[in-house]
Amino acid sequence: MTKTRVIAALIMAPVAIAAILLLPTQWLAAAAAAVFLIGLWEWLKLADVDDTLARTVLLVLNLLLMVLMVWAGDGSLVLYQIAALVGIAWWLMALLWLRFFTFGASPSSPARALKLLAGTLAIVPAWASLVLIHASGSNGHLWLLTALAVVWAADSGAYFAGRTFGRTKLAPRISPNKTWEGLGGGMVAGLAVALGFGYMAGIDNAHVLGLIITAVVTVFASVLGDLYESLIKRHAGAKDSGHIIPGHGGVLDRIDGVLAALPVFALGKEIFGF
Repeated sequence: MTKTRVIAALIMAPVAIAAILLLPTQWLAAAAAAVFLIGLWEWLKLADVDDTLARTVLLVLNLLLMVLMVWAGDGSLVLYQIAALVGIAWWLMALLWLRFFTFGASPSSPARALKLLAGTLAIVPAWASLVLIHASGSNGHLWLLTALAVVWAADSGAYFAGRTFGRTKLAPRISPNKTWEGLGGGMVAGLAVALGFGYMAGIDNAHVLGLIITAVVTVFASVLGDLYESLIKRHAGAKDSGHIIPGHGGVLDRIDGVLAALPVFALGKEIFGF
């Protein structure tokens, strides 16, 4: 399975990197919307929306929301900044949900509606944050690559550190395979990549501390996104969100950490001005 994961990653990563570096923001926004909406399709399935027509309607409504943001923004990034803040607010609520992990476990629970809303609150702000970062100046594409590379490195570092050194469970009732040692390995890998890619993006020494703070919170956010997806999968009795990516599961399984991390990185970039 590890070999399959690596091969799939080696195929996906160059495609994603090429899109980030070569596509103009509007085309990257369209491509990212397609990927994120596939993830939302899987999210809705996990939230017990089994009817294909109902899922299609909800998906189209989210697509229309993205289109409305592009149209109403008319070149301004204010709506995207607001969306990023909304996303961060949602993920703080999700952190509380992890504390009360049985909330919404029953298919007949009123929390089902909240899970549906959560899909929008996770997908749309992450998409808006991606656009916000990519459009932020001449090096925006490099900063977006930095943000995603931090998540990718943290995920890989946690995976291999957890397999090698993992002893203490991080959240055993939600995701039994995650360990504090894995989190530590992910943090080290994420920070190293943040600094390396940050210098490539042109950061100066005066803003390095801001980048480090942003990267630390971004790594924690990516773990939060991963844990929350594990929570709704556990509620749904599913191992993966889908089977579209060999060795990785569904699209949502690959972007869960990104959904929570992008709004944090976008806000950190705005606050610290790097």
